[in-house]
Amino acid sequence: MPTGAITQYIDVAQLVLYAFWIFFAGLIFYLLRENKREGYPLEMEGNGRVIAEGFPSMPSPKTYLLRSGRVMMAPNPQREMATPNGVPFANHFGAPLEPIGNPMLAAIGPGAYAMRPDIPDLTATDKPRIVPLRADATMSIGPKDIDPRGLPVIGTDGAVGGVVRDLWVDRAEIMFRYIEVEVRGAADARTVLLPMNFARVKERGVMVDAITGAQFADVPRLKSDIQITMLEEERVMAYYGAGTLYATPARSEPLL
Repeated sequence: MPTGAITQYIDVAQLVLYAFWIFFAGLIFYLLRENKREGYPLEMEGNGRVIAEGFPSMPSPKTYLLRSGRVMMAPNPQREMATPNGVPFANHFGAPLEPIGNPMLAAIGPGAYAMRPDIPDLTATDKPRIVPLRADATMSIGPKDIDPRGLPVIGTDGAVGGVVRDLWVDRAEIMFRYIEVEVRGAADARTVLLPMNFARVKERGVMVDAITGAQFADVPRLKSDIQITMLEEERVMAYYGAGTLYATPARSEPLL
């Protein structure tokens, strides 16, 4: 028999090939199970009843000890989830949800968000990652950039929603994340945050296409005036995201 042959029909190379196939199938099975640590089990649309885990089944829960000292378990069937405030537009699966009440706060469509921990994100030195400039004297606006503080914030309808009070900086990425806006006409000197990616800073003011001037008054507020939690970030971003579809009635209508 040739070198490496075990019988006339089986040799070492063939056995190695079979072993690779078995290993690769096991790897695919393992990765598919690990992929189900978030988002599973699936739920029946509308009533929350569990209907499927799919194949393969969900993995056994693991406990993760985070650097901050928090303990997280995944998968976590008892996880808290944002509940959309809406009803199906039609009586069939997959029907779009029609918001109930203020669509900007309904957690539907572009306004949906994840229930992240209600604690601030931290830097490598365990300091709050995102803070206003007034809370970190080492950060400042570049001399060649426009300083928006004191400029009006103008909504998509051309109405002034407020005045820029400060900028919030990401100390880990060294970039501005939010514009702090003092809402115009607010009796309690209300301030809200405007994500930088929804703003266009110009000499005459900060232009915002996502929401109208009056809608700044309903932006979710923060618990602190010098830091923001990860959950608060989700809700603030979701509000402006919802505005891209619900800020005006025309935006949720067909294009044709």
